[in-house]
Amino acid sequence: MADIASIHDIRADGDFAADYAAFASALTLDQMPQAVVAAAKANLFDTLACATAGVSAAGVGNLKALVAEWAGKPEAGIWCSSIRVPAHHAAWVNGMMAHARDYDDTHDGAVLHAGVSVIPAALAAAELNPDATGADLIASVVAGLELICRLGVATSIGIIESGFMYTSLFGHFAATAAAGRVAGLDRDQMVNALGVAYSQAAGTHQVTRDAALTKRVQPGFAAKTGLISVALTKAGIRGAQNTFEGIDGLFRSYLRGRYDPDALRDGLGERYEFLNLSYKPYPCCRFNHTAIDAALIIRRELEARGATVHALTARVNKQAYEAVCTPVAVRKRPATIVQAQFSLPYTVACALHKGAVGLRAFTEEGLRDEGVLAISSHVNAELDAEIERNWSRNISPTHLIAATDKGLIEARVDIPRGHPKSPMSLADFDAKLADCLDISGLDWPETAVTTLRQTIDGLHEMRRGGAILEAVTR
Repeated sequence: MADIASIHDIRADGDFAADYAAFASALTLDQMPQAVVAAAKANLFDTLACATAGVSAAGVGNLKALVAEWAGKPEAGIWCSSIRVPAHHAAWVNGMMAHARDYDDTHDGAVLHAGVSVIPAALAAAELNPDATGADLIASVVAGLELICRLGVATSIGIIESGFMYTSLFGHFAATAAAGRVAGLDRDQMVNALGVAYSQAAGTHQVTRDAALTKRVQPGFAAKTGLISVALTKAGIRGAQNTFEGIDGLFRSYLRGRYDPDALRDGLGERYEFLNLSYKPYPCCRFNHTAIDAALIIRRELEARGATVHALTARVNKQAYEAVCTPVAVRKRPATIVQAQFSLPYTVACALHKGAVGLRAFTEEGLRDEGVLAISSHVNAELDAEIERNWSRNISPTHLIAATDKGLIEARVDIPRGHPKSPMSLADFDAKLADCLDISGLDWPETAVTTLRQTIDGLHEMRRGGAILEAVTR
């Protein structure tokens, strides 16, 4: 990917905001291949599943109580509750809830989560617009997911170097595109709404370094921005027009001009980048996942050989090393749930000790499991030159080497489970929702998984898209 855009101030053929607004504002269900519709429904299911687990996650109750205290017009529902608040506040809480367990989707090339800003904004906007059909809701989800993924793959500077979390930074625009499509914005209004979103866009990577709960809040901020940007546009507030490629546009001001303009536009409306989203089988940072997959392979080999592991070395790229391997003492013995979610040694140890890495590993009780901690203290990480050379911008492969009493055992995983090349099955998704409900504290009937699945499957035929919330607002 060539970093050619830094030599441009304003592209002669116009800003990408205009190109994307023309696409998103006119997008309809009958334009989409069936695979695109199915993928949008899958993302909706997965995001709502993750949100059920987020109900009981640290910080979510605090924000929910705060917006309930603020009250206001009861426009939209906070998921998994009977609370109704202004739509932008509902999107805010729901975005945090969906991201809180770090179980939500990932684009492994762009290194971002897509659904946690888009789905809360789209559903809140659908509740505001009683004329929005299920087909409109699907179109809005596609509009949002496609934008965040295109922004991500076009960006050639990684999150560690830029200092921004692209989940939230790009999520402000994706949520706006989704909410704008539900609201029926035309092309010019959509351009304006994206400009209004730019005045609010943020999302720092420092939250992961400091294991801050605001890491969970940031996608909620993005979802909230979507509703606010649409409302301000409809109220006549003019926003920036050259949002992405202007002299002081997003790519130049935030990302040092390091992006590929052609990647933004390539096949727009014909090729859907969000089809490359991965879905998480493990509720932790995606940088851990190839290491977990490798650890599970080594665990099976340990059992087959009757071997005992003494030490492990994980070889990864620079992004993974900095995100989930350092500071070393914190990663080997995480003191908080967020630290554990961003710990390669801890998650590898969970896989080796338990044969699984589920939501219960990321609880206060889970963090005190001495069997896991005994292993994590012997997990080390190194930069791998070949992996860095070939995978520097992507989710890192892991070459895991175990020193055992019966010699070395090695496993390398390049493509993590849940990637489109190694996809989860429908049964896997249903099991994931069941896992989420188990930790949620929600008293839902045993039929909840089937009900949600059937509701989403029939979304394209719903006369009122906002009715889908009846399956998750109780």
